Amino acid sequence: MSKLDLVVPDLGNFDEVAVIDVLIKVGDKVDVETPLVTLETDKATMDVPSTAAGTVTEVLAKKGGKIAKGGVIARIEGVAQVASPANPAAPAAAAPAAKSAPAP
Repeated sequence: MSKLDLVVPDLGNFDEVAVIDVLIKVGDKVDVETPLVTLETDKATMDVPSTAAGTVTEVLAKKGGKIAKGGVIARIEGVAQVASPANPAAPAAAAPAAKSAPAP
């Protein structure tokens, strides 16, 4: 089974952000876009979604703690591949077909 670290994305010009809530626990099954944690900067509060699907094997983010960009929120196992690259490919393939149909 493959394992993957779920990390904090770039949130702007912040060294660290506060972890307001941890929304997952070990053993939870997560899908792509499942909220993992709620983070707070001086400007906004946001949920950070999962970038892959699998079972949570370890949660490193702690409620009330701080976490930096690229910091590991959790580790998952049995992961389905990260869905980001697959989603844009389908609309890109459909767009050229739509353009070529009206031309003739």
